[in-house]
Amino acid sequence: MNPRILKRFVIICGISTFVMFTVWMIVKSFMDRPPGDYETQICDQRLKDKLWDQAIDEANIALKKNPKHRGAMMCKALVYINKKEYQIAEKELTSLIEFLNKNLKDDDLTGKGTLAAAFANRGIIKDRKEQYEEALKDYIKALEIDHEAVAGPGLGHKIIYMINKPSSVRDRAQYIYEQLQLPLEKRVLRLPEVDEEQRMHKPGKL
Repeated sequence: MNPRILKRFVIICGISTFVMFTVWMIVKSFMDRPPGDYETQICDQRLKDKLWDQAIDEANIALKKNPKHRGAMMCKALVYINKKEYQIAEKELTSLIEFLNKNLKDDDLTGKGTLAAAFANRGIIKDRKEQYEEALKDYIKALEIDHEAVAGPGLGHKIIYMINKPSSVRDRAQYIYEQLQLPLEKRVLRLPEVDEEQRMHKPGKL
């Protein structure tokens, strides 16, 4: 057999094997995903694009496939927060908190991050509704569960939103606590410019 032809045949076989293996890994990865993961990912993307109704539709499909999908629960709550439908958002977050409290295992670090984020986001809702004592309780609970998960926006948020000193759960909780110690007439609990810098919390992987 011609050595050149043999070499070409070996190269083609090698490339074909690599391509088929890559395709197989991608397909396997997609098929192995828990039910609702794909729709939750789409929900998150629609949320970023501010396509609220489409995001909720995807979250609902995910929850229909997997009623216990905590990522879909969180995404749905975040959509309602962005729509300023706080009553519905608070109800969604309370349901998520109750679900996680009943089902969370001690070694589930991602789950703890999700629970902390749920308390932090519910605290933000109560904060915006001027329920400061209740907001403080949720902020403290979030910090107790996983302070790193609610540490505040990272470098990406600073760049995208041009925030030099982003508000964090810890900073806001401390501020509310200090203000609540003052006489009622001296309290300043609404700081619109600072409050606008608060960002919703969502662990990277749910």
